[in-house]
Amino acid sequence: MSAAPHTPAGRAAPPAWFAAATSDPAWVRWLLSLLALAFLVLFLVVPLAAVFYEALNAGLGAYLHSITEKDALSAVRLTLLVAAIAVPLNLVFGIAAAWLIAKFEFKGKSVLITLIDLPFSVSPVVSGLVYVLLFGAQGFFGPLLQELGIKIIFTVSGLVLATVFVTFPFVARELIPLMQEQGTEEEEAAIVLGASGWQTFWRVTLPNVKWGLLYGVLLCNARAMGEFGAVSVVSGNLRGQTTTMPLQVEMLYNEYNSVAAFAVASLLALLALVTLVAKSLVEWRFGREIAATRGH
Repeated sequence: MSAAPHTPAGRAAPPAWFAAATSDPAWVRWLLSLLALAFLVLFLVVPLAAVFYEALNAGLGAYLHSITEKDALSAVRLTLLVAAIAVPLNLVFGIAAAWLIAKFEFKGKSVLITLIDLPFSVSPVVSGLVYVLLFGAQGFFGPLLQELGIKIIFTVSGLVLATVFVTFPFVARELIPLMQEQGTEEEEAAIVLGASGWQTFWRVTLPNVKWGLLYGVLLCNARAMGEFGAVSVVSGNLRGQTTTMPLQVEMLYNEYNSVAAFAVASLLALLALVTLVAKSLVEWRFGREIAATRGH
């Protein structure tokens, strides 16, 4: 009687009938793959191609004129400015929240997790309206802000606040499960060896979550640049002053300037593609690092 085949790990390989029972027929795999491919082509590739086709439909000259027009450049600068402010803030908030939730036990922990997930369950339009009710001229803090000469709604400050709210969960939600999986053994060992809290954070905690952190930052940045609902409420749609790229696209399209609208939309699409490529590279690198860690 021959010995049962063994896997590289030394364990007996599953019998042939088990592999057959737990694998789908070839035609099922092909059908599911074709359905997934058709879905991606219909709902991703075709709309993306349509954006660039409409943007270039009037010629390259009209396209370049549309994206270099004064209001378009102002929208691009404002979008990048808002993202440049909101993403670092959420980076700090996200790391602090994830470290607190994953590394410590305290009362109200579940409440904090619920608050972090709140932007996922609240409509962006509603969140923008809340800021208007709080900081608008007739809002709760409105009279006080007017006395101090501070204006938030219909300014860049309002756009940043609204963007920070809707993008807050992305960094924290990427780091929390990663930190929980890693546990606290390495931090405890560093502290026992004499490291301070900051040394432990910079030399142990942060290096262990660097790829997950970068992944969360990419998602946060993509949402910050593409946010429409919340910023549309607090911006006032002041052309050249408080219109980000998504708001500029809507404004141009409502004015029947479809070439300029699709030209600006193509810039957003290019930013999304760059983010997608960066996200894929981070996932690949992150996956390799996890596999190497588990292999040891």
